[in-house]
Amino acid sequence: LVGQVKKGLCVLIHHNLVRFQVQKRGVVEYEAQCGRVLRILRYPRYIYTAKSLYGDTGELLVEELLLNGKMTMSSLVRKVADRLTETMEDGKTMDYADVSATFVRLADTHFVQRCPLVPEAPETPQVPPPPAPTLVVNEKDMYVVPRLNLVGKGKRRRSCEEEMGEHKAKKQKQEEGDSTEPPPDDGIYWQVNIDRFHQHFRDQSIVSAVANRMDQTSSEIVRAMLRMSEVTTSSGAPYTHPLSSNEIFRALPAGYNIGKQVLDQYLTLLADDPLEFVGKSGDSGGGMYTVSILWGSDPPHPSSPTTPNVFGSRCARIFRLLLRKKHLEQKQVEDFAMIPAKEAKDMLYKMLSENFVSLQEIPKTPDHAPSRTFYLYTVNVLSSARMLLHRCYKSVANLMERRQHETKENKRLLEKSQRVEAILASMQATGAEEVQLQEIEEMITAPERQQLESLKRNVNKIDASENQVDETIFVLESFIESTMRKP
Repeated sequence: LVGQVKKGLCVLIHHNLVRFQVQKRGVVEYEAQCGRVLRILRYPRYIYTAKSLYGDTGELLVEELLLNGKMTMSSLVRKVADRLTETMEDGKTMDYADVSATFVRLADTHFVQRCPLVPEAPETPQVPPPPAPTLVVNEKDMYVVPRLNLVGKGKRRRSCEEEMGEHKAKKQKQEEGDSTEPPPDDGIYWQVNIDRFHQHFRDQSIVSAVANRMDQTSSEIVRAMLRMSEVTTSSGAPYTHPLSSNEIFRALPAGYNIGKQVLDQYLTLLADDPLEFVGKSGDSGGGMYTVSILWGSDPPHPSSPTTPNVFGSRCARIFRLLLRKKHLEQKQVEDFAMIPAKEAKDMLYKMLSENFVSLQEIPKTPDHAPSRTFYLYTVNVLSSARMLLHRCYKSVANLMERRQHETKENKRLLEKSQRVEAILASMQATGAEEVQLQEIEEMITAPERQQLESLKRNVNKIDASENQVDETIFVLESFIESTMRKP
């Protein structure tokens, strides 16, 4: 049992789901990384982002790293090359050099990074080894790719007999004492940089917000600024690295034929906008500009789009009014929102019961008598954002349970469909006739096919809903994190 616990801890540590720390008394304590566990929900989004930026090769590189936790570059390149070769036509293979080039691009843009290492220390009998190693991160080498001369091409899967023969040959070599040399990058492990992916998602949200607020040209200007500073700006910085107007002009896409004067006008409009997407930090080089990442003292509330969907447009009007005015009495809410007293009272109590708004008492006298007390409605932005985040995670749990229920209810039908598909694949490989294939396909009746199609649609809807909820979770978590980080 102890051995199984140790193996389980090793797997969890390897996937960054658990961390260890040596206490003062020399005891090693293990702590679950709850935030990292919740990031598993976002794995499909990381993989899709890598595919959209770096193609199929980037997709498989990130997917393998997420599935295995940590890998060396040489083993990762070989595995991805083999997987890509499997999908190619007969006679075509994937070169290791092409996969290595994509890996270098991922490292250059900080989407993958080196894992912390155990520092080399001379072993002496006088100094006993520590109960747990202390991992050290070298900031300079975190994104430096080792120079490897990986020559070769991806291999296809072989038949069972060939694999057995290869396994016997390897075993015989080991028995004869023929030891293989370790790879040149042995000990240098890589992992996915989740913070960098989150930075990319955040930049996409900023660009989308600018496009909705201004126009497409403004969003492309902000996109160019974010792309120029994506590596130089840390994920927790309140604003990007300052960029001159001339640098921004040179970095604009070739398709946008706007002059320098028009660019300066757009930058001035963005800097003068009340939402302060872009800030001006100097006048050198035609003007120095930054993209604001953390909002100022009055940020747009992330739950305001949710409120009308839950309680209606009138409640949303009251909610936005409280956000703008900060504190209001019930009579003031009725007057400003132009809503009848009875309806306004019901709406305020409804939002109060759901923790969207809070009630603050300001007594005129020490006895807190109701007749001599002001009752002010207000919005606690941080607590309502946390409440919405809790609801989002509850929604994800419900979606997961629903998916499990759907697959469990149709388990026999799914197993039958898989068996039929396996038989069809084997018969097609042996060159069976069309009549035989049709007979196998008819093993699944028309009602069963309709049931399978319905199940597929339902599961696809659940998956899409899960992704949409995760996007909301990311916005809420980013808002809470940035609010907590502000001085």
